[in-house]
Amino acid sequence: MALAKCLAMALALGVLAPAALAGSFGAPPPDIRDRLDALVAAYPEHLISHDGKHITWSDGSKMPISDGRTDKTFQELLNAPDIDDMFAFPYRAGSKPSAPRVNHDPGRIRYEPFFTKMYGDCRTATGAPSQATVPWLKQKRGGSVRVTTVNDVHEALAAVSAELDRLPSRFVKFLRPNSGTYNCRKISGTKRLSVHAFAAAIDINVKQAHYWKWAKPGKDGTYRWRNRIPMEIIEVFERHGFIWGGRWYHYDTMHFEYRPELLPR
Repeated sequence: MALAKCLAMALALGVLAPAALAGSFGAPPPDIRDRLDALVAAYPEHLISHDGKHITWSDGSKMPISDGRTDKTFQELLNAPDIDDMFAFPYRAGSKPSAPRVNHDPGRIRYEPFFTKMYGDCRTATGAPSQATVPWLKQKRGGSVRVTTVNDVHEALAAVSAELDRLPSRFVKFLRPNSGTYNCRKISGTKRLSVHAFAAAIDINVKQAHYWKWAKPGKDGTYRWRNRIPMEIIEVFERHGFIWGGRWYHYDTMHFEYRPELLPR
C-alpha cells in the first residue's frame, strides 16, 4: 500500500508519468550510427569522428557513447544520460504542432559533459561561454540579446531574427519582449544545467507561452499539452538549427535551443 501511495504521489507531482512506470530506457535507437554521424557533422569545429563506441574530439580526447545501461527509468534518462540517450526520442522538425505522447521529450535529454566540454562550464572561474550581442527584431525595435559565439550560435540567431523581422506584425507579440538568453543556472527543480547556461538558448515572450510546470496534471497523472506559438515562428528557428520546447511532452513553448544534430541537414 505504501508503494502504491508513493507512485500516486509521484504521478501527481509530475515526477513520473504512466509510460515511465512500465518501460525502461537506455537502449540506443536503431539508427544510432546515423544519429552519431549527424552529431559529428553538426559540430565540425569540435568533433572529428566516431567509431560507434567513442566520439573523438578535435583535441584528440575520446568520450564514450554508451554507459551500457538499457534499464533506465525516465528520470534516470534525464538525470544520468549517456550520448546515445540524447537520441532516444526523434525530433520531428516541420511537423504541425501537436500533443506529444507521454514522456516524448526530443532534445530534453542532454549529456552534460558533452555540452560543458564544448561550450564551457559557467560555474567555474574560466568557464563562462564567449558571447556576442545580437540585435533582436531590429526593424521592430526588439532590443538585443547575448548568445555564445561557439558553433556560430550568434550568427544562427541573427539569421533567425532577420527572418522573424520579415513576418507580419501580428507575430510580434510572441517574440517581443524576449524572456532571456544567457543565464548561468540549473533547470528549475533539478541539478542539471540549463542550455541557457551555455548561452545557446532563447526564450521568447513568456506572456504568450505555456509551460508544463504551470499546469496541473489530470486525474491519470498526465499533462494536457497547450500552445499558442504559431508554426511560422517555429519553422524559422528550426531552419537555423534551433529545436523548440513545444515539441516536448514536458512542454516549454517559449524555449528554443541550438541543437542542429537533431535536425535534418
